[in-house]
Amino acid sequence: MKLKHTLLAAIGLAFAAAAQADINVGVVVSATGPAASLGIPEKNTIGLMPTTLGGQKVNYIVLDDGSDTTTAVKNIRKLLSEDKVDLVLGSTVTPNSLAMIDVAAEATTPMISLAASARIIEPMDDKKRWVFKTPQNDAQMATAIVEHMTNNGVKTVAFIGFADAYGEGWYEQFKSVAEARKLQIVANERFNRTDTSVTGQALKIIASKADAVLVAGSGTPAALPQKTLKERGYAGKYYQTHGVANNDFLRVCGKDCEGTFLPAGPVLVADQLPDDNPVKKSALAYITKYEAAHGKGSVSTFGAHAWDAGVLMTAAVPEALKKAKPGTPEFRAALRDALENVKEVPGAHGVFNMSPNDHLGFDQRARVMVQIQGGAWKLVK
Repeated sequence: MKLKHTLLAAIGLAFAAAAQADINVGVVVSATGPAASLGIPEKNTIGLMPTTLGGQKVNYIVLDDGSDTTTAVKNIRKLLSEDKVDLVLGSTVTPNSLAMIDVAAEATTPMISLAASARIIEPMDDKKRWVFKTPQNDAQMATAIVEHMTNNGVKTVAFIGFADAYGEGWYEQFKSVAEARKLQIVANERFNRTDTSVTGQALKIIASKADAVLVAGSGTPAALPQKTLKERGYAGKYYQTHGVANNDFLRVCGKDCEGTFLPAGPVLVADQLPDDNPVKKSALAYITKYEAAHGKGSVSTFGAHAWDAGVLMTAAVPEALKKAKPGTPEFRAALRDALENVKEVPGAHGVFNMSPNDHLGFDQRARVMVQIQGGAWKLVK
């Protein structure tokens, strides 16, 4: 009889432990290497994310991929096989995120990328159905740039982008929108994130006599083409992508980036937004929390992409918990389904409305045009 009671007690404890299973979240960011100025604020933001959701404890396991694709794949494999995570956040940059998709899908574990390219979630297929992302798609931002160019007399434009999936993705999207708006691309150049000189590319752009130049890079490496063009006397309009929206870029580019236009998430200029902007309140909430931890002026749009992953988790996890317990394939599948059904949830960058064919869920509320003035970001009204 005593043995029977002992067994029943043991079974009861096992069920209780299962009911209280922690939610394990694996994080892969580029906290070192060329993308460090993006990955560091993302890593910092993980420390500000919810530690409980739906009454369950949340554990974050954070790994640095060093801005290296091979390391990103190794990291996600470790998180899935050894740490048995229920969700993966990351990575910081497009090439790394693309390389991680197969691994996440094979493990039937949802992944929320913090990188920008639409290729991460499009076209939708059996693998990408497990993948979501928080940064605005290139196409949304390219449309904003082209609209600004054509409204300000630009008829010809030169393009210089990273020689990787980020640059190629941007060129495809920009070319498509530019052609539709009768904007002529007269130069198309590439450079590597680790390059120390782009003089040859700059001279070709100057020779093209383009009215404007678009630099499609991210983080501090995107300053190099602009500084080189300024040094060589290029006097056209300068545009960058939302990949440079952090203070490290301003510091590295300095006076050479004065007057530059770029599209960005509303969080970059949250205090300049009108009070009726649906993103202002949620964006300011993130800024307040981040700056309380890391100092005034320390916030960046890249950290806000990680914050928005937390916003999505906050909306989706309680729904998934109604169907299954953490640590199970059923929970991972329920979490994927819940993420896909997030509706009208405001983040720091926009308002999320996911669907089976849209694993970003942003509309025009997720972008503004800004200009660099006096070494600071100013909302273009």
